[in-house]
Amino acid sequence: MSIVRTYRRDEDGTMYFREAWFSTYEGEELGQFVVNHGTVGHQSKTETAKDVTAATAEGLLAAFTEACQEDGFVPLAEEDQGWVIVQYALKTATGTDRDKYLETTAKEALVGHLAWRGLGTVESSDYAPHKLNIRILSPEPKKAVAAIKTCLREAKLDFTKLSIATAPFEDVEKARQAYPLPAKAPFTLA
Repeated sequence: MSIVRTYRRDEDGTMYFREAWFSTYEGEELGQFVVNHGTVGHQSKTETAKDVTAATAEGLLAAFTEACQEDGFVPLAEEDQGWVIVQYALKTATGTDRDKYLETTAKEALVGHLAWRGLGTVESSDYAPHKLNIRILSPEPKKAVAAIKTCLREAKLDFTKLSIATAPFEDVEKARQAYPLPAKAPFTLA
C-alpha cells in the first residue's frame, strides 16, 4: 500500500491535511483508491473509488500529488513533527499477557482514531521496567493528546495507569508530561 500524506497551515494557524492511498482487495488485483481530507484534529471526509487497478491507482496518486502541490499542501518531514508518548504503568517489570493485549488493543485503536483526524501515526511500542510506551509521531502534538484521551476512554482501556507526554522530534528524552497534570513525578521512558 502506498500513501501520500500532505499538510498545509493557513494564515490563522489552522492546519489541514490531505492523504490518499491504494490498497488491493485480499487475493485480488483490484482494490480501492481512498482520499481522506480535513482539518487536523477533526473527523475527516473520505472519498473512495472501488475496483481500481494498480495502474489506474498510480495515475490517480500522481494526479492527487500534483493537486496537493498546486494547493500548497506538502508532506511534512519527520523533524517538523513532534512525539507523543502514551505510557501505561505496569504491575510487573516485563509485562503480562494482559499488558500485551493492552498494547495491541491500544495501538489498534490509536492508529485509526489518529489517522482519520490527521493527527499522526503510531510508530512503535516498547516495554521498560514496569512501563509500556507507545510512540506516536504527530504534526500537532497538543491536539493529539486530547484525541488520545478520547480514543482510549471510548475504547474502555485502562485510564488509571495512563500518562501522556510530548517531546520534540530531535530528543524524545526531553518528554514533558501532558496528562495527567500536575505530574506527580518526572516523566521518564525507562
